[in-house]
Amino acid sequence: MPLLILGFFALQFDRGNIGNALTDHFLKDVGIKQNQFNVGQQLLSVGIVLLEIPSNIILYRVGPRVWITGQIFCWGLVATFQAFQKGLGAFLVTRLLLGFCESGFIPASLYTMTTWYKRDETSARFGAFFIGNFAAQATSGLIAYGVLHMRGVCNLAGWQWLFIIEGLFTITVSFILMAFLPKNPFDPVPFTRIQYFSQREKDIIRRRVFLDDPTKEKKSKNITRAELLDTLGDWKLYPHVLMTIAGLAPSNTMTSYAPTLVTSFGYGRLKSNAITSIGMWILTVLAVLWGVMADKFHRRGPLVFGGIVPWAAFAIGSVIGSYHPKQKKARLATLLLGIGFSNVWHPCNASWVALNAKTPGERSIRMAMMIMGANAGGIIGSQLFQSSDAPLYHTGWAAIAGIICFGVLMAIVCNVQYWVLNRRIDKGLATGLVTGEAAAEVAQGAVVGEKFRYRL
Repeated sequence: MPLLILGFFALQFDRGNIGNALTDHFLKDVGIKQNQFNVGQQLLSVGIVLLEIPSNIILYRVGPRVWITGQIFCWGLVATFQAFQKGLGAFLVTRLLLGFCESGFIPASLYTMTTWYKRDETSARFGAFFIGNFAAQATSGLIAYGVLHMRGVCNLAGWQWLFIIEGLFTITVSFILMAFLPKNPFDPVPFTRIQYFSQREKDIIRRRVFLDDPTKEKKSKNITRAELLDTLGDWKLYPHVLMTIAGLAPSNTMTSYAPTLVTSFGYGRLKSNAITSIGMWILTVLAVLWGVMADKFHRRGPLVFGGIVPWAAFAIGSVIGSYHPKQKKARLATLLLGIGFSNVWHPCNASWVALNAKTPGERSIRMAMMIMGANAGGIIGSQLFQSSDAPLYHTGWAAIAGIICFGVLMAIVCNVQYWVLNRRIDKGLATGLVTGEAAAEVAQGAVVGEKFRYRL
């Protein structure tokens, strides 16, 4: 877990630090305009979406120890050398290439966790994994506040130093994971052959997971064509994906523009980066709390709904605030609280989707589709704030509020669909339509297909 969290920390550093760079004259130095910057952010998400499923298919074949560490090294190189970009062409190519290299890391890590932990342990682990994401966004602002003051050192801009330092950090992380990330529960040793567990502990690790979900013991070497087509054709998955797109699209807007918004409230250009981190620290704590509660109460759906509703409420508050520009403290508080709830529901939603998978192969594809949804949201979110709408962004905030409200609707659909399906299963049990082994597995809460109960 600490190794995967560290990898996520590095990923968010390298794809999110450009929002901090904007406060250090990045657009002027590179020679691009705000709307061109938005296109570059879209290309980052496009690169991730295009290779998300292929990346997870490769992961399934070669294993996380090889694939995850190789990915981190590659995007670390791109992140470091983006410090020397100049002009629109270089900017667009760099963002697309960074997206290609980062594609697959998050679903690969989520899938890897499902192979090590029982089903009722995954929500808390998914929440803990996202500490890497949220803590990186929180500390990035604080680090940027210091690093951006290096403008002029060795004739480099502050944002160039930011990319270089955080890119080299990522390359270092890749070597750490290469040295210490264990292969899998069957052979839990890293490349360095360090023995973390005794033979008895290895047996316990495997047996506790397989007794909880026997399908994990039957993992094939490759994802089958049937698993891929069944997953893509599963209508129950798409409300989750749509909720992810709608809920995370505005989050991507905040990643790029939150420091700039804080600056418009009257705070210093570099100080705004540090202030923005407050919302991310709130999110870090809440995400872990949401995951722990989901596993404790064995309910993901209500917590997903309970997390996305405040996000919509604070977005509506920001719409109102944009028409009262003098209320800067209230607007700042609304913005920071909105950021605090923006992603709190996302790890629970991902674990909810994973729990209702029938096979390890399907679980891998499901995780890829969820992160594809997140980055499809990034494609949308990158264009919500236009230069013609600055600095109050009336239209942008209205669009954000509307999109998140659609996400709330999808959260309701997700909850209702499983409730209805489980009612049908209960009726089948009562009338004897579900009998024998199927009825026994239903009684134990097994998740093996549409004949059995779905996890709420």
